Amino acid sequence: MTNWTCKKFTELTTDELYAILRLRSEVFVVEQNCVFLDQDNKDQHCHHLTGWQDDQLLGYSRIVPAGISYVESSIGRIVSSPAARGKGIGRELLTQSIHTLYMLYGERVIRIGAQYYLKKFYESFGFVQKGEIYLEDGIEHIEMLLRTT
Repeated sequence: MTNWTCKKFTELTTDELYAILRLRSEVFVVEQNCVFLDQDNKDQHCHHLTGWQDDQLLGYSRIVPAGISYVESSIGRIVSSPAARGKGIGRELLTQSIHTLYMLYGERVIRIGAQYYLKKFYESFGFVQKGEIYLEDGIEHIEMLLRTT
């Protein structure tokens, strides 16, 4: 069973923040072989959703208020631990992320910048591509919208 928590940046413990930054670096920098500055000064304005089993961080996303990344609210830095892949953690993480954003800000349009290879995954949740493919840090991305029903 995954234990999901959502905290403001200032509520994170140093151990939680370390685990978050380590997971983001493990996947976005090392696994994807992408040199970029992960700390973009948005974390301080966001809520941080973490999924834990025992003391291991399995899934993470940041819930971004409107006006920080996009006009709309957003979900960013969506990442699952390589150790947890193939067990449904990605689907659980995105479900929890959408639910958490709605709880924090109300049911509204969500815009994300998705890695293009995950397009079908996000479409399975109702996200729709908006705009053309663009390169971000050498990786193909697309903007996607999830409209409320």
